[in-house]
Amino acid sequence: MRKVMSAATAFATAATALVAMSGAAQAGDDTVYGCRSGNVCIWAQGVEPFNDPHPTVQYSSYGYHNLRNQYGEHAVLNNQYGGATAHLCHNYGGTNCPEILLQDDWAYENLTPINSITLDRP
Repeated sequence: MRKVMSAATAFATAATALVAMSGAAQAGDDTVYGCRSGNVCIWAQGVEPFNDPHPTVQYSSYGYHNLRNQYGEHAVLNNQYGGATAHLCHNYGGTNCPEILLQDDWAYENLTPINSITLDRP
């Protein structure tokens, strides 16, 4: 019973943190866990943004951005505004982009096959 309660508590804590992150981004705050308003941010591999609010990369200009040395699972946040989107792309140069992040979207992504990110005007 103690293990079940411990697991339930851990799940509830994680769910609360995820809701808090989503709510903070949607509220229009300037910065969300270190990610400035208008940016798309990536945290270090395996880092939870609510535990370490220091993204390792922040992109702020529209267009494509080639990734370097990004492997494994990372938290990615589209903290842009005005309906701007971001795409995760398999190729360099912002092509072959099957995944989209809408405004205020969080994702935990395996960035090993991702070679660029685009920031797209609304």
